[in-house]
Amino acid sequence: MQDLKIKFFENELEDDFAENNSNIKKVKIDKNYKYLHKNIFWKFGAFIVYRLVFYVPAFIYSKVKFGLKIEGKEKIKNYRKHNKKGYFVYHNHTQEVLDTFLPSIVNIPKKAYIIANADNVSIKGLKTANKMMGAIPIPEDKESTKKFLEAINYYLEKGKPISIYPEAHVWPYYTGIRNFKSVSFKYPVKQNVPIFSCTTTYQKNTKNKIKVVLYIDGPFYPNVDLPLKKAQENLRNQVYNTMVKRSKLSNIEAIKYVKKNI
Repeated sequence: MQDLKIKFFENELEDDFAENNSNIKKVKIDKNYKYLHKNIFWKFGAFIVYRLVFYVPAFIYSKVKFGLKIEGKEKIKNYRKHNKKGYFVYHNHTQEVLDTFLPSIVNIPKKAYIIANADNVSIKGLKTANKMMGAIPIPEDKESTKKFLEAINYYLEKGKPISIYPEAHVWPYYTGIRNFKSVSFKYPVKQNVPIFSCTTTYQKNTKNKIKVVLYIDGPFYPNVDLPLKKAQENLRNQVYNTMVKRSKLSNIEAIKYVKKNI
């Protein structure tokens, strides 16, 4: 285990410690952005990219670098066994590369989609590949929002899982759960579908080094008797509290985050 690194933050809702988010010319997500691709050639290309180019390296990387272990995967399998509609999975955001892989690993054999910011479909040389791997960028205006919601509904009706990182920003190796807003929980409420939480924890392996253990919990169902905002908050609190509880299973730190005294 290397010496503990220290990082200072000011605002846990806004500060981002990602290293690869600079010098990207963002694509504008407007009415011209195409969310759904139903062309047979696109579908075939996406199948090859996702199943062979993406999933195999993702699985190898997660096992070799992090010794990835997943607890509770049967909860998602049991839901799929009895339901045809899709669902949402909420993750804490503690790795740049690994977090792009986790949705596909957690939801195999289903193709997983990820609600992400525009950076993910703006990287030169990877724009099309990232779309084929399931990136769904957040809309920027009324017209694109309509297409975005149509895509969400389409994938859910097809039984697909959709992953969300409500913390929004990457804090590498962070062992707590940062406060996050309830806005992203409006999707499962409006679609009346369940959600699962997937908490990344960092634990010691037999050599006293870091391994990643994921804990899947749920399903959590929207309370349809509540108004939209309260139902969102209710779901958010269930997921947040579950993640906080699971995060306490982390027992090793690579980076310590300290709030600045302003």
